[in-house]
Amino acid sequence: MGTLLKCYKPLFSIRFSSFPNSLRSVQLRTHSFNNPKRRNPTRRCFSSLSPSSQPLINGTTLDKMDGNRQPGSPSSELWLHNTMSKKKELFRPKVEGKVGMYVCGVTAYDLSHIGHARVYVTFDVLYRYLKHLGYEVCYVRNFTDVDDKIIARAKELAEDPISLSRRYCDEFIQDMVHLQCLPPSVEPRVSDHMPHIIDMIKQIVDNGYAYRVEGDVFFSVENFPEYGQLSGRKLEDNRAGERVAVDSRKRNPADFALWKASFMRNNVICSAKEGEPFWESPWGPGRPGWHIECSAMSAAYLGYSFDIHGGGMDLVFPHHENEIAQSCAACKQSNVSYWIHNGFVTVDSEKMSKSLGNFFTIRETLHDCENVLSQHDKGLQESIPPETLNVINKFHNDFSTSMSDDLHTPVVLAALSDPLKTINDLLHTRKGKKQAMRIESVAALEKIIRNVLSVLGLMPTSYSEALQQLREMALKRAKLTEDKILQKIEERSEARKNKDYEKSDAIRKYLAVVGIALMDSPDGTSWRPAIPLPLQEQQVAAT
Repeated sequence: MGTLLKCYKPLFSIRFSSFPNSLRSVQLRTHSFNNPKRRNPTRRCFSSLSPSSQPLINGTTLDKMDGNRQPGSPSSELWLHNTMSKKKELFRPKVEGKVGMYVCGVTAYDLSHIGHARVYVTFDVLYRYLKHLGYEVCYVRNFTDVDDKIIARAKELAEDPISLSRRYCDEFIQDMVHLQCLPPSVEPRVSDHMPHIIDMIKQIVDNGYAYRVEGDVFFSVENFPEYGQLSGRKLEDNRAGERVAVDSRKRNPADFALWKASFMRNNVICSAKEGEPFWESPWGPGRPGWHIECSAMSAAYLGYSFDIHGGGMDLVFPHHENEIAQSCAACKQSNVSYWIHNGFVTVDSEKMSKSLGNFFTIRETLHDCENVLSQHDKGLQESIPPETLNVINKFHNDFSTSMSDDLHTPVVLAALSDPLKTINDLLHTRKGKKQAMRIESVAALEKIIRNVLSVLGLMPTSYSEALQQLREMALKRAKLTEDKILQKIEERSEARKNKDYEKSDAIRKYLAVVGIALMDSPDGTSWRPAIPLPLQEQQVAAT
């Protein structure tokens, strides 16, 4: 705490705190549009600079809040690709057993898209895996609710910018729930942290790294020789107009705004565009630039020195490069150990198609397990056969090895095939049904699969509910009813009895085209959701 105060004096009395996972979000009130000076107390997670302090929230320790977490040191090594060093590094937190992680959140001016889902699912898996290893994680993910894009969209819709961003923040939260992403420890919003932002800009100016032009404040990249260390870009590469705002008042085209001024008209504060929000500052009324917001909020909750800072690969430059410059300019001791960015993964399209199709099979197998085990909930032996134990041990080793290697989740999903096949054999084949301790084996296999799916964020609250949802989505996509599919199945069965295989194949293909796969078994024909055949063919052709 002492080191932190030398660099950055918080505006409020702060107790380091960690938030329980049951909290979906921390509802911090946004600043009133016409009352920019109002300040709200800032809640903080544990600080990586204060290893001796036990994190508290309302006097309750984290151990009491999370009854599932086992005390002790993390149980496995973890290697992560660090964008700063351009290589995989063994993860070592600054404080043993604790991790501080900040992930740049959305700018709330529109609905989220698949790119957002990729980023936040990736870091949800990292968050879950760190917790699985036994770490106490403070995960901070912000909302940018003050930004030029928000203001532009609000003007289009004739809506208050803060109200608009609040609406899209709520939409984003619901999207994350649907994606089964755990809520972060805290989700701060820019509009609630204006005092911290202004305080950090003052520190940067006082340290000689920024200059004022009229009511604007710009960061001077020439005064920070390390600029470009994350992205590898040279200063001369940062030409105005290429992700760098054009402004002839800048000393260097690569300089970026820390504070954007409003202006006066007839002695009345007016913003550059009608309806723009503003806050008072030592440089006059205005609002912050985009980059300074994350530097200030990460420092407010995690201090200047913490473990992981993450986001999409598109944020490496200029956003994260500028964050590093700002934070170091405000505090020389600023340091993030690991800069983590999710990339765009290219995989074999044919294998991906099969994997996506198998999600239904996984749930259907586990649903069968649930039904069988519910009939044998008593009298089970504690031991399992050696062959089942071998399958479990191999799957566990594959899981640990792959996840510890920069979260290599595709290998984990592929490794599910062996335990799933064993379960299927035990439940549905004659040989499997005769095996000794069959139910004990099914129970043990289902347990480890369930645990792994939980770490990956893929575990549904109910197998049957998940199956039904997948079926309903497939029917909606195919524009068919289940009665229509059953009718087609009956027509196909009749064609097969009559040895009219051409008609039988035509019916199967007709359903496959719209994403309905038929499964033949001794008990009859059933259907399941699948990737539509044209999409499968398109993916295979692209490889």
